[in-house]
Amino acid sequence: MIRAYGVLASILDVAVRDRRVQSNVARGVNLPRKLRKPRVYLSHQQLNTLARFAEDHGVVILALAYTGLRWGELTGLRVKHVDVNRRRFGVEENAVDVNGTIHVGTPKSYAGRSVPYPSFLDESIRLAVAGKNRNELVFGSGGSHLKFPHSQRGWFASAVRKAQAAEPNMPRVTPHDLRHTAASLAISAGANVKAVQRMLGHASAAMTLDTYADLFPDDLDAVAESLATAREKANVWFLWGCEEP
Repeated sequence: MIRAYGVLASILDVAVRDRRVQSNVARGVNLPRKLRKPRVYLSHQQLNTLARFAEDHGVVILALAYTGLRWGELTGLRVKHVDVNRRRFGVEENAVDVNGTIHVGTPKSYAGRSVPYPSFLDESIRLAVAGKNRNELVFGSGGSHLKFPHSQRGWFASAVRKAQAAEPNMPRVTPHDLRHTAASLAISAGANVKAVQRMLGHASAAMTLDTYADLFPDDLDAVAESLATAREKANVWFLWGCEEP
């Protein structure tokens, strides 16, 4: 409903500018608040289980979950975008499936970025690019983009069902949930908000904080303790009749 309202309001804005109507009656309407769907975050063990049941697509799952790339960004990677020596993905293209046809454009933020991948993916990525020319796609056959898996009958859904049977606490996940997982794992490993922002390709650190504020630790107590320590240190220097270094 909120999306339909936005479309209607935009159409009426144009009608007002063209002087077809005097005012946009859709503006100023109080809409019900959109409830945010709870995010799903997988653990390292759950990811290993999911990747194992995905078989040949296991590297796709791990790459999504440990880099935070969107599906279209990962499947749009070409050999020339991969630096296997520095373990970097150069995100320059985004492959979007529109009614069964792949459209290739720029990343969502309209700016390319360099994203590191962990060392345990090194061998899998080297195998994925082996024997391909620089313009071929990294994942899949090289000539055509991987299609987004069907939500019920696709390989991803099948891997999730098998993983749920093997792991009692395994939640139902989608490929996009792996992007959320990447943020969760990076933050739990000690990454700061700017690092997570660059990894995910968010427009600003504020956007990252708004999206994943619940994942960042509450540092208020740490701030108070640091201030107390700094004050004690300053008092010691004062008692010795010295200036702080």
